[in-house]
Amino acid sequence: MAETEFALDPDATLQLEQVTVRRGEKLLLDQIDWTVEEDERWVVLGPNGAGKTTMLQLAAANLHPTTGTVAIFGERLGAVDVFELRPRIGLSSAALAQRIPGSELVSDVVVSAGYSVLGRWREAYGRLDVRRAKALLERFGVGGMADRTYGTLSEGERKRVQIARAMMTDPELLLLDEPAAGMDLGGREDLLRRLSHLAADALAPAIVLVTHHVEEIPVGFTHAMLLRDGRIVAQGLTSSVLTSEHLSETFGLPLRIERDAGRFFARAV
Repeated sequence: MAETEFALDPDATLQLEQVTVRRGEKLLLDQIDWTVEEDERWVVLGPNGAGKTTMLQLAAANLHPTTGTVAIFGERLGAVDVFELRPRIGLSSAALAQRIPGSELVSDVVVSAGYSVLGRWREAYGRLDVRRAKALLERFGVGGMADRTYGTLSEGERKRVQIARAMMTDPELLLLDEPAAGMDLGGREDLLRRLSHLAADALAPAIVLVTHHVEEIPVGFTHAMLLRDGRIVAQGLTSSVLTSEHLSETFGLPLRIERDAGRFFARAV
């Protein structure tokens, strides 16, 4: 049977068609179809090992699929220079965070994203770049820490700095890997409020946020995907995907999900 031609949508921010990722004998993702439009805010949920981080690495142009097609901004991975794509993508992830020098000034962590480097050396940054970096730090609640070193920050503060860095280049796609992990309750709620404001901004990029917990979904996220064992359980509008039935199937135990003022809460039943 002839292979079906990939229907490229030049206006889509991100497209995956029949994407499979293998590492040796391990199947990380299995025949994933997914499209993200420029005005959408997606949350990707699932248990450990579901394939969430692998999805994010594909979306960041850091990983090629074993089979299938990935297109970012209308350009197919494998047929485009990924170094031209990556400056258009903002990424906050644990893997990236581990590479940030602890001795780096917080303001430099953010401003150096303009050169796609970690660790400021001899790059020259203009006043507008420095001003933008400080404004982003302020936007995400760590404006008073610009002159501290990254290694002195708490885990929650570091997450905020990473998001500010991800926004530095005014990206067209923002990828957030568990942005609220490691935060106390107050810090989490403050960050989610700020991410809700970002989601409501018509000028903000398309957003994909990965998390384990429905409680960490900011208000205003329009779409959701549930993953289990590398396969999609459900995807689509948040209101239709985040149901007790779908969540129970995803996490492998009976769960009840409730919604209040745009936020989601789940518990075992």
